[in-house]
Amino acid sequence: MILLIIIGVILLIVSFALKSNASNPFFKFSSPLRFAGLLVLVLGVFSSMFKQIDAGKVGVKSLYGSVQPNVLESGLHLINPLLAVTDFDIQTQNYTMSADHAEGAKEGDDAIRVLSNDGLEVVIDLTVLYKVSPTDAPKIFKQIGVNYTDKIVRPITRTRIRDNAVYYDAVALYSTKRNEFQQRIFKTIEADFKSRGLILEQLLIRNINLPASVKASIESKINAEQEAQKMTFVLQKEKQEAERKRVEAQGIADYQKIISSGLTDKQLQYEQIKAQKEIATSSNTKIIFMGKGSAPVILSDK
Repeated sequence: MILLIIIGVILLIVSFALKSNASNPFFKFSSPLRFAGLLVLVLGVFSSMFKQIDAGKVGVKSLYGSVQPNVLESGLHLINPLLAVTDFDIQTQNYTMSADHAEGAKEGDDAIRVLSNDGLEVVIDLTVLYKVSPTDAPKIFKQIGVNYTDKIVRPITRTRIRDNAVYYDAVALYSTKRNEFQQRIFKTIEADFKSRGLILEQLLIRNINLPASVKASIESKINAEQEAQKMTFVLQKEKQEAERKRVEAQGIADYQKIISSGLTDKQLQYEQIKAQKEIATSSNTKIIFMGKGSAPVILSDK
């Protein structure tokens, strides 16, 4: 749009220069050039009066370096052609600082290295989710500019994490105090962002790396605890099995005691007669009576 205005002005200047010299062989082109210059100039001015703001963005207006306090929402707007409009993204953005060369916003190892309360170096991978406050976009443009990621997001995040990490031991950061640490740095960074027109949505601690010696010590402790839990389970199981066998043996002993104390010779003889009677009524058996002698007496062979 500005380019069209410049081209139109140049064409008008050339046309007037040709018209002022009647002996110039290009004199006859002065009128067409003047017409073309006016047409291009009008098109440039007309097109610069319209500005389209894409979805998820706002436009910050400035006139000769003076930033206007109100913004242009998404859509098509009719504006002063002399205004300069700068687009600001108000959608959620992320900034990752990672030791993995392929993940961070910066090339190479960009993880945050902090000193814990016990003097150990802890390496933290972090992702920041944030967005620009639409109403604060003019203030950001005036005070910071469009490169607010490198000027605000990155330095504030890294500084606040280092400031808060000193309150925790390395092992606590790695295990029990991880959520507490994340909530603590979120509150401090959120306040700093808000004062500069940014909205902090979430902090994601992706990884916490401890020194190799500390990590080996933790893993050894975890393995020892797991082995102790396993042994406790085995001993408890064996104890339950021993108790089960004791109860079973006591039941058998009680049963035998009841039988031996309750049965008499006459009752045993009666049970024997009943059993023999059942055998005698069966069609598939031989009737055998066991006498007092050593050899049985067979009374019937069916």
